[in-house]
Amino acid sequence: MGQHLARLWRYGLLLSRQRHVAEDLVQATCVRALERAGQYESGTRMDRWLLSILHSIWLNEVRARRVRLGQGLVNADEALSFDGEHAAQTHVLAAQVIRRVDALPEAQRETVYLAYVEGLSYREVAEVLQVPIGTVMSRLATARLKLAEYPPLHTVPSNTTGERR
Repeated sequence: MGQHLARLWRYGLLLSRQRHVAEDLVQATCVRALERAGQYESGTRMDRWLLSILHSIWLNEVRARRVRLGQGLVNADEALSFDGEHAAQTHVLAAQVIRRVDALPEAQRETVYLAYVEGLSYREVAEVLQVPIGTVMSRLATARLKLAEYPPLHTVPSNTTGERR
C-alpha cells in the first residue's frame, strides 16, 4: 500500500485543494483499506481499489460538509504554488495548465485527472468514479472542448542579453 501513497495524496489534493485535507483523506483511505482488506479481490489493481476508496470517502465528506456549511475550498494557486521568483518555463506552462483544468467543473476535473495524470483507462476511471463508461467519455470530450477554447499557452519572455535582473 505504501507505494501508492503519493498517488493517493495527489488525488486527495486535486479533490480537496487543501494539503491537510488530502493528508486526512489518505489516512482515512489507508484505515478503511485495512479494515476492509477482506473485500480486496486478488488479481485486481491495488491502486485502483485505493483510489476508489478515497473517492468514496471524499464524496461522504462533501455530503457532510454541505450539512455543516461554512467550510469552503482554498484557491488551487495557493495550494499548488511554485516556489522561486524566476520559475522554469515548464513550471510556468504547468501552472497555466493547472489553472485551466482547475476551472473545469468538478466532475470533468476529476475525470481528466484520473485519465490523463494517473493514466487510468476509461473503464478504470468509470469504476473509480462509479459512473458508466459513456459518462467518462462524455466528460472527457466536453473537457477537451472547453480546454480547446483557451488561447495558446504563453511562456515567460527570455532575457536575450544574458543579464540578470
